[in-house]
Amino acid sequence: MSLHSSTNSATINGANGTPKRPIKIAGCSGGVYDRKRAMHDMAKNEEVDVITGDWMSECNMTLRGSDKLDKLNKRQTSLVGAAYEPYFLEEIDPAIPWLAKKGVKVCVNAGASDVEGLAEEVIKLIKKHNVDLKVGYVTGDDVTDAMFALYNKEGEKFPNLPQDKNIQDWGFDPICAQCYLGGTGIAECFAGGADIVVCGRVADAACVMGPAMWWHGWTRENIQELGSTLMIGHIIECSTYATGGYYSGFKDLGVNDTDMGYPIAAIDHKGEAVITMEKGKHGLVSPATVASQLLYEIQGPLYYNSDVTASIEDVKLVQVGENAVHVSGIKGLPPPTTTKVGITAKGGYQAEFHFYLTGLDIEEKAKMVERQTRAAMGKYVDEFTCLKFQVAGTVSQDPQSQDEATVDMRIFAQTKNADLLSANAIMDSDRGSFARFCIENLLQGYPGSTMAPDMRTAMGRPFFEYWVTLMPQSFVKEQAHLPDRSVVDIPTPTVMREYERQQPTGDTVDPVDLSEFGPTTRAPLGYVVMGRSGDKSSNCNLGLFVRHADEWDWFRTLMSVNKVRQLLGKDDKGKKIDRFELPNIYGVHFLLRDHLDRGFNATSGFDSLGKNCCEFIRSRWVDIPNKFLERGRV
Repeated sequence: MSLHSSTNSATINGANGTPKRPIKIAGCSGGVYDRKRAMHDMAKNEEVDVITGDWMSECNMTLRGSDKLDKLNKRQTSLVGAAYEPYFLEEIDPAIPWLAKKGVKVCVNAGASDVEGLAEEVIKLIKKHNVDLKVGYVTGDDVTDAMFALYNKEGEKFPNLPQDKNIQDWGFDPICAQCYLGGTGIAECFAGGADIVVCGRVADAACVMGPAMWWHGWTRENIQELGSTLMIGHIIECSTYATGGYYSGFKDLGVNDTDMGYPIAAIDHKGEAVITMEKGKHGLVSPATVASQLLYEIQGPLYYNSDVTASIEDVKLVQVGENAVHVSGIKGLPPPTTTKVGITAKGGYQAEFHFYLTGLDIEEKAKMVERQTRAAMGKYVDEFTCLKFQVAGTVSQDPQSQDEATVDMRIFAQTKNADLLSANAIMDSDRGSFARFCIENLLQGYPGSTMAPDMRTAMGRPFFEYWVTLMPQSFVKEQAHLPDRSVVDIPTPTVMREYERQQPTGDTVDPVDLSEFGPTTRAPLGYVVMGRSGDKSSNCNLGLFVRHADEWDWFRTLMSVNKVRQLLGKDDKGKKIDRFELPNIYGVHFLLRDHLDRGFNATSGFDSLGKNCCEFIRSRWVDIPNKFLERGRV
């Protein structure tokens, strides 16, 4: 029976019309290389209903999409890997006997660009363990054909989300495209008898939404419940990011940080949840750890999914027990008429070379390296599409060791000419080579001229460009593949809403006089402010919050868009910055549009994922009321 024809009946939701108990869903992977123990330990030791995991990112979406294309074109090389994430198989393998024994289900998006292939491999593991588990999978995220049909259509622009630039001005040729699916196909697989559901590019939180839809009998018409569950999924989708990982208050953990517990969400019939964690493990679940993850990688007060939209401005986080936080206050809205799409292109080849600079006159030494290297490149310099000379770190006054007096200088290069980055050209003085351009100045270089001994970074490797845009949901052909080999088409949502591309933004509406807070001391913002940042394509999101109610008016008034520009200093790109407030968690969120260099796949920056932006801002000095500092620093 299709879920689309079902209703929230008493049979589905509980005896005699009472709501079914909350479903307990564990988040056991926040990325490709999360810890291997997670699924096994959760299945064996905890009482959960479903284990989920997020295995997809903008990085492996491009890599796996390219691998799939190369396989289809029979370009088998040593660089072509499986088009799904094989590491997932190592993680689920030891968990399978416990999944069968305890009746725990699994839902992950590790299928990448070959979800059917991953499903077949999981079936092999089930047979190896001689247990009775059934596998379903979801397809439809590969929208390459639809993308090309629109791309070749006159007048179709595919504007980039961070920049609003048209794809025709990109300068690269698309090779594949993947869209973000919701949880409906997952729910259909579970309703069809699946114990394990593998997906490709479903949205990270969809692996939580789908099981909750199946458990509580929700359809897309349950907009409020789905909107709330969407954000619960967002909280646990990155595993230990919600339980003490990447936490700006990490010093509270002391030395108990070597085995963080994975989060568990008990989602009730209203879509609200209590977030807890594995028993007996390191880590912490508090309003601050949950708020940190809530603020991570959002783009504004509205959080979009192809099944629903969540409005998060009024979210509430309440400590209800040790390592237990209740999440509520999220409003559900209809899904957008579009879904996000990532389009991949081959960008060329990149490499980097490192020098170590020590002691005095670092700036002058770095300029000397750049002059000499550019002169050595001669006519080839124009063949580099990106060429940057970067110095990481500074030398303190009167350093107490040579390490303290040393910085890393990085020469970063990208080109479409593979021969310029070839290993074979290093020792050939008649042939241009990036590595040789850097090396041959060594003996006429700056005082103490020293290069990094590992030359492998100077050899060219392929990189991908990534274009994030929107596609009408009507072009998506989602399907749920059930264990009995039947296929259920997942239709486009019947109720959708068109949203403005620009989300609500603005400084606080009623600022206060900062002098009301009494005497101040100049100190790092992070002494009293916590937060988290991250990337979405070339956008960088920055979420900051304070711990106490009486700090809120000071904080929201201080943290204007102009203040963030001031704190960014030399890193301010002069581009648009969006801002909104979350008063119930004392939070302010900023979206730094197009702040990162093209995103992770092609970036020339050190902060390739935007995760260090928050820690930089927290290190900047501001005037902080003494009464807040007296409480003790974060």
